[in-house]
Amino acid sequence: MIKLAQHQMVNIAPLFSHSTETMIYTCLQGHMGTAWADNADHPACAQIVVADMCFFAGNAKTKESEALVRNLPPKGFNKDTIYVIPLNDEWCELIEAIHPNGLEKFSRYAIKKEGDNFNRDLLRAYIKALPSEYTLKRFDEALYHEALGNEWSRDLCANFATAADYIKRGRGYGILHNGRLVSGASSYTVYDDGIEIEIDTLESYRRKGLALVCGAALVLDCIEHGLYPSWDAANTASVALSEKLGYHFDKEYTAYAIHFS
Repeated sequence: MIKLAQHQMVNIAPLFSHSTETMIYTCLQGHMGTAWADNADHPACAQIVVADMCFFAGNAKTKESEALVRNLPPKGFNKDTIYVIPLNDEWCELIEAIHPNGLEKFSRYAIKKEGDNFNRDLLRAYIKALPSEYTLKRFDEALYHEALGNEWSRDLCANFATAADYIKRGRGYGILHNGRLVSGASSYTVYDDGIEIEIDTLESYRRKGLALVCGAALVLDCIEHGLYPSWDAANTASVALSEKLGYHFDKEYTAYAIHFS
């Protein structure tokens, strides 16, 4: 098993060519993440880790593929849970065999990536409908630090090392109530052509339409700047929210959470 340098990422790209997961692009293009393979020059299997997401591809029937799956958590990983996306059933079998303890199997929901087919007028109408007691604000240094300081909102900015890094590469919108961040939509990760969206709302402010407003603002911002706002849903509520914004459901797929304790 070999940890790949950036110039070697091109060699594993064909193994992931059937996936439309933008976080794979994030790593292959050198924006964020780390990759390993059985061979740097002629890989048959590979692993990509970006933030708390892990992807496997290639031949899952070798000793080298077993070594990759055992590389969880990877060195330097500092979270309690990693989410694993296998790209075929053989990887599913291997993951279940090697990590029988602390393993949770669940479904995620892929959303179609259809380019700029969004209804801008509808997005603007959602934003305009925000009640006057709330304030919509673009993420800046202060909101970056506030988001990181709350457990519920940390993922909005956590994959950017500094506020300067976030402001340079990321983009996001928050909703404030009485000066406090209560909902946000932001770039979880970035890739050459866009971002992967993260949306979070403080529990006591949910079901008020705030995520819809934040999402509309971020989607509108992205498409007006030539970026694609990629969406992948962790649950059916996220699917429903995406569809209100103009996305379309693609398919359900298998994922795993591996909990470390």
